[in-house]
Amino acid sequence: MRPINGREELDLFFQLPYVLNGELADDLAIGRRRPEWMWVALRNDRLVARAAWWSRPGSGTPLILDVLDIDDNASDPDRVDIGVRLLHTAMAATLPDGSHPPEYSRFIPPDWREDPLSRQATENRMTVLERTGARLFVERLRLERLPESPARGSSKRLAFRPFSDAKELVALMASVLDGTLDAHGRDDLTRMSAEEAAFKHYEGELARYTSPRDWWRIATLPHGEPVGFVLPAHNGYNAIIAYIAVLPTHRGNGYVDDLLAEGTRVLAEQNVPRIRASTDLGNVPMANAFRRAGYVNFGREINMTWS
Repeated sequence: MRPINGREELDLFFQLPYVLNGELADDLAIGRRRPEWMWVALRNDRLVARAAWWSRPGSGTPLILDVLDIDDNASDPDRVDIGVRLLHTAMAATLPDGSHPPEYSRFIPPDWREDPLSRQATENRMTVLERTGARLFVERLRLERLPESPARGSSKRLAFRPFSDAKELVALMASVLDGTLDAHGRDDLTRMSAEEAAFKHYEGELARYTSPRDWWRIATLPHGEPVGFVLPAHNGYNAIIAYIAVLPTHRGNGYVDDLLAEGTRVLAEQNVPRIRASTDLGNVPMANAFRRAGYVNFGREINMTWS
């Protein structure tokens, strides 16, 4: 069990399939990954398990564990045990002493529970994580809209304008946490105020996108009262709807459809090949809004955390 030596061992790392394999070489080149964060377990030179962390370019600390695989086709009766040993070993060598392990994220098929092979593979990885102290945090829908999807017309009820500054955005982000269905937002509120949670989200994610800030929109009623906001962005991989929300006092009026149409329009004008988004499986109103806007569910995402 060891980290890879560098790019020359990517072919070894690719011996186990996963949807992220096609991104790993670029991630290494850009600095989102480091060889010492990419671990393999070998048995007689055969790859039987692997793990890897991701972070933002220039960061010296892993941000998320997004690769954890065991050989699903192998007959090794101890393959789950190997995954546990590899993860324990890699975490001890990779993560700062005393630090809380980063969240685990796994992309899975939308029908993973119905497909026996997919279900077994997913549950095996979850078992590996659980035996190192992690628990299921949330399951999310992965959504995608292609250019040929029907477009919704511009809103006739709302006006849209840019944000005046980060202070205005953070204040609105804090207000929409009241009654939020988002698991990460609800979890933040158990440990900090809404204002602190909003600032953490802004500084930790939104402020780091390099796509233009003038894509971001605040929606208002004709007399100027804010109704909600939508943040179209590009995360370095895809055009995305990074954040969309309706203020508590204006929920239940269908404004999310107007917001999503505006955010989608902004990105579609950039001639992007696809627009991606995600929402918690339990956030049914938001999932339905994406479907009405022509987004299709093309996968799921499992998030697990350590207590």
